[in-house]
Amino acid sequence: MNSLEAYIRNTKTKGELNELRKKGNVPAILYGGKEDNQKISLTKKQVKTLVEKENFTSDVIIIKIDGKELSVLPREIIFDTVSDEPIHIDFLRIVEGSKINLNIPVKFINSDKSPGLKRGGVLNIVRRKVELNCPTENIPKELTVDLDNLDIGSSIKISSINLPKNVIPTINDRDFVIATVAAPTVVKEPEKPAEATEGTEDSSEVSAEATGDADKGDKTKASSEGEKKDADKKEDQKTSAEKK
Repeated sequence: MNSLEAYIRNTKTKGELNELRKKGNVPAILYGGKEDNQKISLTKKQVKTLVEKENFTSDVIIIKIDGKELSVLPREIIFDTVSDEPIHIDFLRIVEGSKINLNIPVKFINSDKSPGLKRGGVLNIVRRKVELNCPTENIPKELTVDLDNLDIGSSIKISSINLPKNVIPTINDRDFVIATVAAPTVVKEPEKPAEATEGTEDSSEVSAEATGDADKGDKTKASSEGEKKDADKKEDQKTSAEKK
């Protein structure tokens, strides 16, 4: 369990908060339970280390204030819009006997033992986190899904996950799906349409026919012109003979 050192702060104005941040600290608020809200601050280094951890908002941490330890949950963190540095964080006190809704991450194990995945199947994750209603003293860190022996077409539902005692899903009207083992998706390259090839062949045939008709027409024209010339020549000879 993570542990952070915090200090009580008495800042009241925006200028005092900015001064606190310039010194490398992050203002925070403790709330929840029967106690009043309490203003505290932590070093920016501690906060950045906390934020870098995966799923930090569902991890219970210990805050030490003046030698006193408190179990809390990080609930909201605000970042500077320009520098992206943490500038404020809220912590919820863990009160024994109460319940809280939290998004708990899902972890998948034994993917190498799944026949479906070995045959090229794909793990289709529907929910990476599941919202659960948890007792504050029994908050699960993660939900474990065992993929051992799962074949293509298998589905993992919330009912197949072992939940801690008194931990229940906030969605309680159906047995919802967490993930499925789907068949592999093969993208087949489309074949070249046959019509395009036939169209090319038809064009070639039409071109050839057109060329043949043109040649035939030229020959016919030449033949007609030759016959006309012979007829003119005979007419001239006939006229000459009559004159004599």
